[in-house]
Amino acid sequence: MPSRPLTNQRFRYLFVNGFSKYQQRALEKYSEQKGRIYEALLLVDDEYPVAEWQELAEHVTIVRTDFQNTDTLQASLRPYTDEILAATCSSDGNVPYLRKVIPFIPACTTPTETSLEWTTEKTKMRRILRRYDKSIAPRFLVIHDDTKETIDEIEKEVGYPMVVKPSGLAASLLVSICYHREELEAVVKTTIKKIDQIYKKKRGRGEAKVLVEEFMEGDMYSIDVYVDNVGQMYFTPMVYVKTGREVGFDDFFGYMRMTPTQLNSSHTEDAQAAAVRAVKALGMRSTTCHIELIRTEDNWKVIELGPRMGGFRHEMYELSFGIDHSFNDMLVRIPEVPKIPKKVLGYTAVLQFYAKKEGKLEKIQGVYKVQALKSLQTMRIRKEIGEKCTFAKHGGDPVLELTLFDASRSNVLADIRRIEQFLNIITK
Repeated sequence: MPSRPLTNQRFRYLFVNGFSKYQQRALEKYSEQKGRIYEALLLVDDEYPVAEWQELAEHVTIVRTDFQNTDTLQASLRPYTDEILAATCSSDGNVPYLRKVIPFIPACTTPTETSLEWTTEKTKMRRILRRYDKSIAPRFLVIHDDTKETIDEIEKEVGYPMVVKPSGLAASLLVSICYHREELEAVVKTTIKKIDQIYKKKRGRGEAKVLVEEFMEGDMYSIDVYVDNVGQMYFTPMVYVKTGREVGFDDFFGYMRMTPTQLNSSHTEDAQAAAVRAVKALGMRSTTCHIELIRTEDNWKVIELGPRMGGFRHEMYELSFGIDHSFNDMLVRIPEVPKIPKKVLGYTAVLQFYAKKEGKLEKIQGVYKVQALKSLQTMRIRKEIGEKCTFAKHGGDPVLELTLFDASRSNVLADIRRIEQFLNIITK
């Protein structure tokens, strides 16, 4: 840990473009353990709406700045530089902002600017992973147009089936699978047409590029790992991911995430070994990494690595294992050893529902029946009546998000089945 003067100086934890209730609770927990107050410093880009931060708790200092202007950013941080203990952000879209902050907090242990650049643009990530170990990464190609020559090159270098996706977007946005040339031509044309618009709307990372890669058949899993300042890794439990494609959608959104998984210890160790190679290849340090993997017939393949906590992971790990994921994310960046309880408390599942047909939302049937289910922890309705519903591959968001928990796996699976029978999202 960087040396600091033994004075009554204030200490702050820097949060970039976001501060959740879990992070607030984690900071309070850390303050209680250390016997002194550690305050939250929230650095927010001028483009973000002010209303998001108006109801934050005590001991939160909000500083608005222009991340694109180096002089302004440095001036905004200058009054707090000697007080900042560590820094974090909680989404892929905010990693480029964190990268811009790193030169101005030299006393903190952080990932390198280069490693954050590699992990926020899929094309650079793929090149580095394949250069390090071809066995863990799929074949890929970066394209810029939909000409006949480009389609010919894709067929030669990648082969069918293949996945077309943007290089700097998360949450399965604009991701499509192609099995033949006609499908490939249509998907590439649509993706190139829409990518700039979706990049702007979703704050894409890096330059808007189209990535075409080998489609890997197998079961999808993800894992979060805490990496300290010297590269020591601490693994959280595996999470099984079922995509929309597996339940009848022509789409790759995360339909269901569930933990604990049914993987045996040998398969888990093999998955962790693949994750270790990805972390080392990309030079990650002083961060939490979210790693998505495919278990193929031959081995584990890395889909991608993000330098942040996985989506919904705080709730899932807290319910199923008593792991305080946001607290551990803070600890590993200070750096201190994260705390990972091993006892299984129960089974957690997160479901995301999209409309089966795109259009304006007319009605959601079955909500009251779902609310009565024993395992339901939270339900978030993200669309209002009359709002447009689009698939993830067209840049859309879910209509509903549900979190379930029960000590019995069979009870969770039974309630998932009930939800699928109860819910009906009607669009017109």
